[in-house]
Amino acid sequence: MSNIAESARIHPMAVVEDGATIGEGVKIGPFCHVGPHVDLHANVELLAHAVVTGRTVIGKGTRIFPMAVVGGDPQSVHHGGEETTLTVGANCTIREGVTMNTGTADFGGRTIVGDNNLFLANSHVAHDCRVGNHVIMSNNVMLAGHVVIEDRVILGGGSAVHQFTRVGRHAFVGGLSAVSYDVIPYGMLNGNPGLLGGLNVVGMTRAGIDRAVIHRVRRAYKAIFEGTGSVRENAAAIRDEYADCEQVVQILDFIAAESDRALSSPTRGQKG
Repeated sequence: MSNIAESARIHPMAVVEDGATIGEGVKIGPFCHVGPHVDLHANVELLAHAVVTGRTVIGKGTRIFPMAVVGGDPQSVHHGGEETTLTVGANCTIREGVTMNTGTADFGGRTIVGDNNLFLANSHVAHDCRVGNHVIMSNNVMLAGHVVIEDRVILGGGSAVHQFTRVGRHAFVGGLSAVSYDVIPYGMLNGNPGLLGGLNVVGMTRAGIDRAVIHRVRRAYKAIFEGTGSVRENAAAIRDEYADCEQVVQILDFIAAESDRALSSPTRGQKG
């Protein structure tokens, strides 16, 4: 039998399968479908025709809009029906037609989405992705498998992120951009192929980062991408100079970390 809290409100034309866990204050609208292995935490709301399936946990206060399908099987030819999972955090907004898939067994079997995120219509989170907190995915954004999106990233409408790519915290990706390589924290990427076009100064300012700090990050960016050595050599060379600047250290750590993808730059992938 399902574990349904007394305060939950379930429309008589919704389907909640035996085994589901429905928390206090949950609202489930007409024609919704909740699978047998789903756990909806307190005050989750499913609007009409929303589907939550698979081994999926939805955090408190998250709202899922019509025609979204959350917790479907991974779209991978290697998936053999294993019991993999999706976890969505608290206070997310998942708009119309959004799809989010569970993980694949070969990579730990977990797709993880953080708190306070906004997923606009028809955006997609593929298998084994890691999405941080306060992320905005605009309409029709596509994340391929194994993508990492760090905190407070904004992805413009129609942008696509290649599998295994990382996008660092506070980065901004312009609409219709093709993200084929890792994007540094605080970076701003546009185009197809996507080119790094400087720093997301507007986002940094809105986050309350002091102007003097922003100027230091700009100087570090110039040293990294315009220096005489490789990007990683340049980054390593300035580490001591910027050891007291949190934002620059985040960029340097991101560059130094192991990755399956190369780094986006002002020139990588440019023809000519």
